[in-house]
Amino acid sequence: MPKWTLSDEDLEVAVELSPDGEPSLEVRRGGRVVVRPSRLGLRAAHEDLSTGLAFDELSSRQVAETYDTVTGKRREHRYTAKEWTLSFTKGAHRLDLEVRIGGHGVAYRYVVPWTGPVTVIDEISEYVVPGEARAVLLPYENGRCDYEEIHRHGQVADAEPILYGYPSLFQIGETWLFVTESNLDSGYAGTRLRFDGHAFRLDLPDPYVTAASPLVTPWRTMIIGDLDTIVASDLVTSLAAPSAVADTSWIRPGAAAWSWWSDGPSTRDLEAQKRWVDFAAEHGWPYVLADAGWNKEWMPELIAYAAARDVGVWLWSHWQHVDTELEHREKLALWKEWGAVGVKIDFTESDGQDRMRWFDAILAATARLQLMVVFHGGTIPRGTERTWPQFMTAEAVKGAEWIKPKPGKLPLYPPAHYLSLAFTRNVQGPMDFTPCTFTAVRSISAGFELALSVIFESGVQHFADSIESYRARPEALRLLSGVPTAWDDTRLLSGDPADHILLARRSGDEWYVGAGVSGEARTLTVPLDFLDAGEWAAEIYRDAPDDGILAETATVSAGGKLDLAVSPNGGFTLHLRRETS
Repeated sequence: MPKWTLSDEDLEVAVELSPDGEPSLEVRRGGRVVVRPSRLGLRAAHEDLSTGLAFDELSSRQVAETYDTVTGKRREHRYTAKEWTLSFTKGAHRLDLEVRIGGHGVAYRYVVPWTGPVTVIDEISEYVVPGEARAVLLPYENGRCDYEEIHRHGQVADAEPILYGYPSLFQIGETWLFVTESNLDSGYAGTRLRFDGHAFRLDLPDPYVTAASPLVTPWRTMIIGDLDTIVASDLVTSLAAPSAVADTSWIRPGAAAWSWWSDGPSTRDLEAQKRWVDFAAEHGWPYVLADAGWNKEWMPELIAYAAARDVGVWLWSHWQHVDTELEHREKLALWKEWGAVGVKIDFTESDGQDRMRWFDAILAATARLQLMVVFHGGTIPRGTERTWPQFMTAEAVKGAEWIKPKPGKLPLYPPAHYLSLAFTRNVQGPMDFTPCTFTAVRSISAGFELALSVIFESGVQHFADSIESYRARPEALRLLSGVPTAWDDTRLLSGDPADHILLARRSGDEWYVGAGVSGEARTLTVPLDFLDAGEWAAEIYRDAPDDGILAETATVSAGGKLDLAVSPNGGFTLHLRRETS
């Protein structure tokens, strides 16, 4: 059988064509199989391109790119890869398989040329992961667009045969495998994974997708390596299309005060919103979010009030209220004229191709009007922040919205939920969990909750608790008044998706470390070899009695270590600055 072995560094991809002309792909790391032979191909309306294929030719090229993003786990990126194109034919028809190895991962996609529009009725792509592998999977159990579930931990062999959403995380021996997709636009639909007891097979949300020839699918993406490789990876953005926005000077990440979570009726009250503007201005937060219920009669006054205090206002909208070019001109343009800095667009609720067309249109419109954008109630980003840098974050997570305080309510999330997200959803792209809700019905300590401001990355970080709650914890408020929301470097110091995380992030010359544990009390050791030489001042924010926060200071040295006791389901945050003489 024809077989092609493609390799770079410790990753190897074997593409094979069976006697029946059915292509498959196998992935190895350091000689060990990570993905067993898995079927490739797709069925188009004009031809079944998953069987009966004949090999035509092989070409290759080097890929080397540097690019910047406004937000993310880092803002300067370098991506190098080797790319191979394997061309197959079936009669007069053609299927090109593009495979890339680089950026600590493997990615492939299909290109289908034809004489007219190409309609795909099924994609055969699959991932056969060893049954003994550990799996962290997100159930995707309804027909709309559901990323708001709690991950399931177990073995592949024991996984329920249902739909799972991206990303999926597996551990095969010492190797971790992160499966997702990148560079989705209106030319295709967002897919999911359907497990049949043997393979995780791509599942289209639509009966078919169609695009002009040549049809190009999103990249089927695998990040492969140690767990720190997974967490620090920027492969999803590296595979996305380059920025469509030339001037990004108007795009500014930052924290936002958000009143809806703690006081829903406040969104309808001009004076209440002014109090939130004052609070944001007092603590250096550049934004407030006016959520559902704001009134067009007083919104221009609020925006002017906020602007005088150097605070920008974001406006909530249902996606159907900004669904057409006319609404873009009449509503988005009007809100921009008022002085709004961005829009939060909600209930997008679909991975289908029609909704991807809407995303392309709204992203182009907000870029043209210089409005930043946040998406809620919908799908995950797939490198969107590279192509459309005014896209700041998306929900697509079971976040703090679900744990608002209510009499008699029990904690909904196990501590491992927060850890799972750091190793899965937030690796995928910016995540609007809306953290630091100290009054939430939660299973983690106040110290762990505060650490989410560092552990979770979001271009706009909506701090969702009440003004009174934050003022009652002045130590926490001191940290939240300055913690960045976009980073220059990210490093996993230690962790496990079900046990603990110790995550370091750098902004300029300063470092922050966020830590959290699931389970019993213990001591976590912070290795300080990521610091430049010299002595550093460490502000330590940790759990105090009665669900409070204790702030301490210490002097530490590069290359040393810091041992910190952690309470059950607890955590801490470090802020490290170089000592000055």
